[in-house]
Amino acid sequence: MSKKRALISVSDKSGLVDFAKFLEANNYELISTGGTFKHLKEAGLNPIQIDEVTSFPEMLDGRVKTLHPKVHGGLLAIRSNEDHMNTVTEHEIILIDMVVVNLYPFFAHANTDISLEEKVEFIDIGGPSMLRSGAKNFQSVTVITNVEDYAVIQKQIEENGNTTLETRKKLAGKVFNLTSAYDAAIAQMLLEEDYPQYLNASYQKVSDLRYGENPHQTAAYYVSTTENGAMKDFEILGGKELSFNNLRDMDLCWKVVNEFKDEMACCAVKHSTPCGVAIGTTAAETYKKTFECDPVSIFGGIIGMNFKVDFATAEELSKTFLEIVMASDFDEDAVELLKKKKNLRIIKIKNPVSDQQTWVKIDGGMLVQDNDNQFSEDIKTVTVFKPTAEQEKALLFAQRVVKYVKSNAIVVSNGVQALGIGGGQVNRIWATEHAVERAKLKFEGDLVLASDAFFPFRDVVDFCAKEGIKAIIQPGGSMRDEDSIEAANEHGIPMMFSGMRHFLH
Repeated sequence: MSKKRALISVSDKSGLVDFAKFLEANNYELISTGGTFKHLKEAGLNPIQIDEVTSFPEMLDGRVKTLHPKVHGGLLAIRSNEDHMNTVTEHEIILIDMVVVNLYPFFAHANTDISLEEKVEFIDIGGPSMLRSGAKNFQSVTVITNVEDYAVIQKQIEENGNTTLETRKKLAGKVFNLTSAYDAAIAQMLLEEDYPQYLNASYQKVSDLRYGENPHQTAAYYVSTTENGAMKDFEILGGKELSFNNLRDMDLCWKVVNEFKDEMACCAVKHSTPCGVAIGTTAAETYKKTFECDPVSIFGGIIGMNFKVDFATAEELSKTFLEIVMASDFDEDAVELLKKKKNLRIIKIKNPVSDQQTWVKIDGGMLVQDNDNQFSEDIKTVTVFKPTAEQEKALLFAQRVVKYVKSNAIVVSNGVQALGIGGGQVNRIWATEHAVERAKLKFEGDLVLASDAFFPFRDVVDFCAKEGIKAIIQPGGSMRDEDSIEAANEHGIPMMFSGMRHFLH
């Protein structure tokens, strides 16, 4: 029986020796390169070095070793094509039946602080070229890019003497799936363009999820190969697995508390909407203030805190059914207490928020925009009456929260708590009525109001005056701005214009 040939060149050598021994035992001749050749030889195997096949030495520090007609001819030749077979015979090209290649670890180095020149050295050229050649000829060639596939291939060879066409086709698909993500990561590094001609995405699957937004929808969780971020490398300290909705809510929740980098901040999120936000001076106090914002909606919600959770805070958290508690750190005794709630996910966030863009899938297309990471530096008082320093501080707090509430969005605050949050309404007066009503149920002191967009009519200001709101901040920009300014002056309410809208749809 004529020998088959497997070309092996890998950076990840886990499980390789056992798989290579299996191939040798099943009549495969091994061809290898560089470090892989040395690794196999030291393990007692008998690989052939690649330059014995090509009759050409490895050169340019290993940059050129497999880029040769005797390699790619052996991969691309169609076995059923007489002309192809005559050509490989004429040029003494040996056929290659299997390619085992995993690429230089570019993904692992794309986000590190090494220089561009060093990153370029992790760009694999020969590996993707061999994989693509073998994958194109999947009718005859088996291509393996993942060590997890060794077992599948081994089983099929044991049972059938060869891999099945169906398996070879699937493995070929894996090749192009991998190389497209690999090339996308490289393109993003070199282009440094926000909106390139082609929208490249490079994400790696972490896990399948139990379901999507609803039980009848399938879902999976992916992380970027080119960017770091809070939702990428977090640590699960306890609780059951995360769901699709959990991850979406976690993302929003953590972005809210990171708006307050110089203060202790806590946010509660329910159904991708903040239902409580507060700042404080101690961990327990900050959480309690957040809970007070909406003790009803927080039930079954997600809590994010930009501070270390101590035992006293964990005691307060334990009094309510929560899906997730996430923080920058936890005391050990706090974790042990929270773990007593078996289903509660306890998440330690390691990376800062780093998203630069928002992608929105539409049917047959994608919308891409840079993130809403700004606040106006040109906020002006447009009324005769000026806000006090305390009111201005409260308005800026409410403005930071309203950015994360679905439009139309209104936030009513006392300066340290978002006591009334009205969002997702189809008109602004309904959002205002809801937010003010919620806030007044819980607080009897002075309240201020922030809006994510301008007031098209004076009705919001008139309603605020009737309900005792003491100051307002909005972007301005309506054709009827003067109506709102006039109403505010009539009622003696200070109003500020930021000049910057914060829609969230």
